[in-house]
Amino acid sequence: METESEPYVRLASLRQLHQAMADMNTARSLADTLQTVADGVVHALGYEMAAVNLVRPDGDLVVAAFAGNAAAEALITGRVGPRASWDRRLNMGERWGDLIFIPHTEGWVLDDDDVPQWYTDGPAPRFEDEWHPSDRLFAPMYAPGPQGGGISGELIGVLSVDRPRNGRRPGAWGREALQMYAFQAAIAISNARLRSNMQRALVRLEREQQALRASEESFRQAFEYAPSGMAIAEMGGDQHGRILRSNDALCRLLGRPASAMRRYSFSDLVHAEDIGTLLRTSAEGGRAELRLRRRDGSYVWVSLRNSVVADAADGPRFLLTHVEDIEERKRRELALAHRASHDSLTGLPNSAELRSRLSARLCTRPQAAHSAVDAMDSAYGDTPHGAYAETAPGDPVFDSGGHYFDFPPHPAPYETHDHHVHAVAPEGDRDDGTKGLAVLFCDLDGFKSINDRFGHNAGDAVLIEVARRLSGGVRDGDTVARLGGDEFVILADGLGRADAADLAVRLRNEIVQPIRAEGRAVRVGASFGIGWAHCGMTADEVLKSADERMYIEKRSRPKQHRRAG
Repeated sequence: METESEPYVRLASLRQLHQAMADMNTARSLADTLQTVADGVVHALGYEMAAVNLVRPDGDLVVAAFAGNAAAEALITGRVGPRASWDRRLNMGERWGDLIFIPHTEGWVLDDDDVPQWYTDGPAPRFEDEWHPSDRLFAPMYAPGPQGGGISGELIGVLSVDRPRNGRRPGAWGREALQMYAFQAAIAISNARLRSNMQRALVRLEREQQALRASEESFRQAFEYAPSGMAIAEMGGDQHGRILRSNDALCRLLGRPASAMRRYSFSDLVHAEDIGTLLRTSAEGGRAELRLRRRDGSYVWVSLRNSVVADAADGPRFLLTHVEDIEERKRRELALAHRASHDSLTGLPNSAELRSRLSARLCTRPQAAHSAVDAMDSAYGDTPHGAYAETAPGDPVFDSGGHYFDFPPHPAPYETHDHHVHAVAPEGDRDDGTKGLAVLFCDLDGFKSINDRFGHNAGDAVLIEVARRLSGGVRDGDTVARLGGDEFVILADGLGRADAADLAVRLRNEIVQPIRAEGRAVRVGASFGIGWAHCGMTADEVLKSADERMYIEKRSRPKQHRRAG
């Protein structure tokens, strides 16, 4: 590049160099930038061939662009040279500023290494600064340093050039131009990489946003058109559980429009008896079966399941609640449970249910022990039994007279019964005003003859009607059960001895009225035995006591009063 008219050539070279730099900084892609860099070495700096060796992520260098010779370009473009071999080249030869020149007198040792290279033919040099075919010139390209400019950044590639067109080794101007060009090329390549990464990031972001939009649309479709109820509710804060959005299936299930649903939380809609079940259900998962109130005031059994969804990575969290209608299944379950505890013919509680209800009122602690504890309470100032139930262990206890105890005065074996309501019974044959749990054992008189004369259908009709009359003759809360055959039992709490006797008379008078069975009027009688339940007895012992009294009552009545018509 240095000729006799050097100032003119320098001006032309500057123009070419300026254009080459402008071209490589305006290339549209990283590949275009690399090729523009290689082309600029040939067209602006006047070398016959040039290659851009780009550092890959694994550290090796690949021939990413080539210019000047189509045959050589086809031979080595895309080939990879190990980083160790490149480091060897960059650490030998002569230093021309930032350039590395390896003359043919030293470069012969590189002829057989594994760096992609080409060979040019030509005669041996005739004078000192003439270019030899085996001379090599490299211009390392470094990323801009942290402070900008300089070569303090990492190596991003190497420019390999071969044979200046004037056939001479580059002089001071040529070396400075190549070094300047390599520096600007490094900036252009870094910027192109940054743009390429940004473009890939933008494409990836757009794809993610498209996927997110598709996912949101898919969720919306699944939410809106799900065959079972779904709702989104707030999670945490003062408005925890408030319904934000509900689908059409849930609105139909509860008979409420979506706008009205947003005024409620599930705790507002749940049956009062199921509030505990709702509260025990984990806010972040779990399933509960409970009843929700419809707009018309009726309730429907549902299976409710919660899961947590996030609006964004660190955004607010919401509850996604799935509500499934289980009314039919629950109805079948309740029907099965009812059949297991009730008589299939009359619908009354059966023997097992009767014993369960009776046993629930009894405990193993005898009434005599209960009276002894009451006497002890009286001895300490008439303190009611169970008055120390709320005293914490180790706390001092004072009775009504101010006496100090370092332990509760009740015997330890009875502490578990402090809140138990003991069943008591009237004493003797005289009504002493005591109210207890009366057990009336009822056996029908003359029922067998109806079965024998008119058939089992007539007998069943009689049993059904007797069950109806017994149920209609007792108070709400009393239990009428069919023990089996023509035997019935009534549990009536809070009765004195006279009350129980009056109840037996009233029920007997109801039963002896004519009954329509299979198109004819028939009559049955009834014998009642009255037993009393109290703690210390088992359910079977109470029933046996009432049964024995019934047979005593049956034998004491004239036979004609026990016949059926």
